[in-house]
Amino acid sequence: MGDQRVDNALTALVEILVPALDDEDAASLDERRDDALALAKDILDTWVLIQSSQAYLLTCDKPSEIEGCPRLQLNRHQDTEKADRVSNLLPRLLEQPVLNHKWAILSLLSELADVDSDHLDALALNGHQPRGSSSHDNGSSQEQSRPRAFDNPISADALPQPSDRLPRHSREKATLGEVGRRNQSRNEPAVNAPDNHGEDDSEVKNMEKPTEATLLHDLPFTLQGLSSTYLPFSSRSTLDLPPSLPLPVISLLHTLAEPSLLYRVLSDFVESSDEGLVGQSLRSAIGMELRSYLGLLATLEGEIRRAIATINPDEPRGGVGKAGVTLKRCVVWTREATMGLRLMSLMAEEAKSRKGGQLITMIHSFSSSHGDPFVAAFAERMLTKVTRPFYDMLRQWIYNGELSDPYHEFLVREPSPTQDGSVPIDPRRAPATSVWEDKYKMEENMIPSIVTEEFARKVFLIGKSLNFIRYSCGDSAWVEAYCKDASRELHYGDTATLETSIDEAYKTTMARLIDLMDSKFQLFEHLRALKKYLLLGQGDFIALLMESLASNLDRPAGSQQRHTLTAQLEYAIRGSNAQYDSPEVLRRLDARLLDLSHGETGWDVFTLEYKVDAPVDVVITAWASKEYLVVFNFLWRIKRVEFALGSTWRRCMTGARGVLATIDDSQSKDWKHARCCIAEMIHFVNQLQYYILFEVIEASWDQLQAAITRPGATLDDLIEAHTAYLKAITHKGLLGSARSSVTGARDDSFFTSQLHHILKTMLAYKDVVDGLYSFSVAEFTRRQEQNARLETGTTKGRRGLTDNNDGHSPSPHIAAQKLLNSKPNGNNRAESPFPISTGALAATTAADSTDAILTALRVRLGELSRDFRTRVNVLLGDLMVQPDADMKFLGVVMNFNDVYSPRKRRRERAGKTPGTAKDKEKEREREGAKGRGKDEGGNEEAKVGAKEKDEGKAKA
Repeated sequence: MGDQRVDNALTALVEILVPALDDEDAASLDERRDDALALAKDILDTWVLIQSSQAYLLTCDKPSEIEGCPRLQLNRHQDTEKADRVSNLLPRLLEQPVLNHKWAILSLLSELADVDSDHLDALALNGHQPRGSSSHDNGSSQEQSRPRAFDNPISADALPQPSDRLPRHSREKATLGEVGRRNQSRNEPAVNAPDNHGEDDSEVKNMEKPTEATLLHDLPFTLQGLSSTYLPFSSRSTLDLPPSLPLPVISLLHTLAEPSLLYRVLSDFVESSDEGLVGQSLRSAIGMELRSYLGLLATLEGEIRRAIATINPDEPRGGVGKAGVTLKRCVVWTREATMGLRLMSLMAEEAKSRKGGQLITMIHSFSSSHGDPFVAAFAERMLTKVTRPFYDMLRQWIYNGELSDPYHEFLVREPSPTQDGSVPIDPRRAPATSVWEDKYKMEENMIPSIVTEEFARKVFLIGKSLNFIRYSCGDSAWVEAYCKDASRELHYGDTATLETSIDEAYKTTMARLIDLMDSKFQLFEHLRALKKYLLLGQGDFIALLMESLASNLDRPAGSQQRHTLTAQLEYAIRGSNAQYDSPEVLRRLDARLLDLSHGETGWDVFTLEYKVDAPVDVVITAWASKEYLVVFNFLWRIKRVEFALGSTWRRCMTGARGVLATIDDSQSKDWKHARCCIAEMIHFVNQLQYYILFEVIEASWDQLQAAITRPGATLDDLIEAHTAYLKAITHKGLLGSARSSVTGARDDSFFTSQLHHILKTMLAYKDVVDGLYSFSVAEFTRRQEQNARLETGTTKGRRGLTDNNDGHSPSPHIAAQKLLNSKPNGNNRAESPFPISTGALAATTAADSTDAILTALRVRLGELSRDFRTRVNVLLGDLMVQPDADMKFLGVVMNFNDVYSPRKRRRERAGKTPGTAKDKEKEREREGAKGRGKDEGGNEEAKVGAKEKDEGKAKA
């Protein structure tokens, strides 16, 4: 059964190894396969016989059994000298306790001793010998017993030779890409022999086979990328190998061919040009590594020459093994150099799509994230040379403030400053804002991985600050002195020195810049002046200015003269504590008029302006100046309402002890209600002013002071703090965007429009109260004159007044009538939210005109009072839904005694269009009607109006 299995296995093996040839019939194929099967069985039988005869001896380790071995006895009789050596060495072998199967060792040594040296060389160079062949007779008897078809090992009729096991493309022209692919799988290059399939078999058989010594002689030239006799380069990326070499030698040459091809590629890369300093530095570093590689080849060539000089052709393998230099040893000696060339080829390939900091990051990735210590050390050595341009640019930037980057490889970029897209702007004459904000930008993608984000930010600020000090602050002398004192060499690897240099430069430049902005350009003084004059921090100055300008600003906007406003501004400065401020500050303060519109008064177009120039405009930018102007106009409007209400209140209080003390009961009720409403409005204005000036401006000013006086603060910190300061004022000061309680969306002018209507209602109410006061004064004057005439008539003997005398009495309604028909605040009466119709007054007779005017004044006061309360209730309701705690607190302060009833307006339905002005007016009237229950003054006015109407009808 076992023999049958062996025969079946041999038959299947022969069918695989002996394929059919072209134009061969079945009989010839069967004959060749039968010969091959007979040969295989012969080899197998011979091997079984030898193994069975030596099975026992291979397990013998006893000294007596080994000593009695016939083979050893035969050798002793043949050669006496050898017998003595065997007798001397045999006991020493038998004494070794660590060796087992000592007879097997002796049998192997005996077989090797009987084989001829030439036959050993043939075995090494030409492939295997069948394991069943006899070693002492060179296998001649076995070769004679073989069929003719197996005489030539490379003939077409023979079994496949070892070199045929290589892929077809490995026996043809090989490219560098194939070397790389084989290198990835085997870490060895795959260089291929020329195609010889078309040549005649006899030529291949007779072709001269290069010896190992010959290959060693040509190896230094091949490793330098130069062609030789047996190893020529057919192209820049192809190396041809001899076709007759065995597979082990081909494998060694494949390994040695990789550095050859990589050297040619890297040489071309070094000789190429690159528009970039870091790229050129990489080429220089690779060139230095290639010179080191050539030094290794020079040493290797010297060793090869000395070894070839000592070769004895008569010794086995030509004496190459004893010379100490072989192809395998050359592979070992060039292994690290090959790894270095391989790594540099990867860098060269990646460098085609990268530059500057990106290239440094790529090389640093091999150093920081690769697990091979050799790769990490090699990358570190490359970084030392490649980063030199980067550190030169860094040194110029942090010590001189100059950007020396012609190829845009540094982490700082300088956009081309142009005006109108064509004319370059001189950096020395450009606005300071553009020099600081727009002249230099940080390139995020050019920050190398050898530095951190915080480090890059410091570097950017240092250079930008030095450049700003040099060109915008005009202190180039300090920059030059600082560069001479602090400049030092920077290079890769000295991390401690680099961090120390950056920290020192950062602290020094930031401190110098802040000191210049404070001492030389008085930035902090300008900020305080803006707070005092544009944010109404200088109270006595603002009060005097408003008092002196009141008569002028009441006139239409078109009649305002700028020199008049400037003169009043100078008067206010001289008459207040503002006169003690610095002349540099006062000369920047100016009064100007905004764009004029039809129907506006001087109050609407007047504004103060504070002028700043470079380099202060880096912090106080054009946007900041606009925000200051908006805040000033808003505060100026509130201050105007406060001034107007205060004047009316003082007049009412003075008149209460004089003119108003003699009025009748009906007018006393009107004045009581008017004084209460004016006090309510004054309370609202005072609380609003207190909130904006103290809770908003002063609190934000404290935060700004803390930010700009913080140790280590930079100019960017000052700009950011000042921007946050203005945003806090505009947002919390009811000038920024807010969430509407109706729509739920954010509106930029939500609170501003509400406050504008409330302040406008206050001014309208003040005008009506002034009309009521004029009416009361006229009525008081009429009564005084009437009493005087009565006294005069009594003295002359006449009692009462005649019709002629009565015709000369002044009409008390003239002043009030003029007020009602006038254009309050310079606006048309039609623009007022509550126009008064005087048609009924014109139809009345002279007798009851006074009562009609008084009734109209009462109705007007009631309407404005109710409108004021309605708008305040809506404002307080909107303040309740704001997320800011300070804004909520404002609503609490204004309604501390719950006199108001804040209500949230209903949200508008989706898709509903906003109502017209008439709809809004009706809604306002409905809201006012709802609040009449709590409005006692309105009830009183209705009662008084009805009573007066009845009296007028009775008189008629």
